[in-house]
Amino acid sequence: MAIRLLVSDVDGTLVDKDKNLTPATIDAVARVRAAGIGFSIISARPMSGLRPLLDTLALDGDVAAFNGGIVFRRDGTIVRHVTIPADAAREAMMLARESEVATWVFTGDRWYADDPDGPHTASERRASAQEPEVTDDPDALLDRADKITFVSDDADALHALYARIHTAIGDRATVAQSQTYYLDVTAKQANKGDGIAALADAVGVSLSDTAAIGDQANDLPMLKRAGLSIAMGNAPDAVKAAAAEVTRANTQDGVAHAIDTLILPRRQ
Repeated sequence: MAIRLLVSDVDGTLVDKDKNLTPATIDAVARVRAAGIGFSIISARPMSGLRPLLDTLALDGDVAAFNGGIVFRRDGTIVRHVTIPADAAREAMMLARESEVATWVFTGDRWYADDPDGPHTASERRASAQEPEVTDDPDALLDRADKITFVSDDADALHALYARIHTAIGDRATVAQSQTYYLDVTAKQANKGDGIAALADAVGVSLSDTAAIGDQANDLPMLKRAGLSIAMGNAPDAVKAAAAEVTRANTQDGVAHAIDTLILPRRQ
């Protein structure tokens, strides 16, 4: 199998635990591109959280934010933009009110939170490269929401909420966990399976010649569609089981290791 495009998740995959690109990863991405293999990223992050990575890696082609909800380029061009249907967004919010979760709404390139000091806001500040705007009326944002994130460190409660929301709106929206403590609702087309297909199509590469690498449940759709699927060493067992290969953890430059041992040996 000749790999012509590598698509990477970001958090828990491309960056380390402090949300930084390591020198080894930067060098490996440069090597894979120098070998004639395309490189792109797809993430649950908003555009603001991807721009610093695009600058560091000098990526000018199509990349995807919000799990594929927005496909854009470093120069600001928006290639595709889909939002959550308003009725599905409102139903998800209504169901979440029955649970003890923090609520974030992303619209356009802004992050709105019901509590600016709530759980994991410090991490999201780094990931999104912005401060949250406080709102006590998130429902007012739901006609144009790119992503709703419910946040909780109670894994069982969040999984139960996932089941309720997915049952209610799964035919109209994508419901997936991007971290063990994040439950994301995005547009139906905003999933990494459709996202990787769009990124591959943009550069004229078939999915069979595409590799995907990720670490969480929201990465499963792209791992299933890519010709070569790679799970991070820090991924849950279910994600590892769904992948053809497993690389090192993101704390051990797993993407760089995958590039050197799994991608470059398969260059055309």
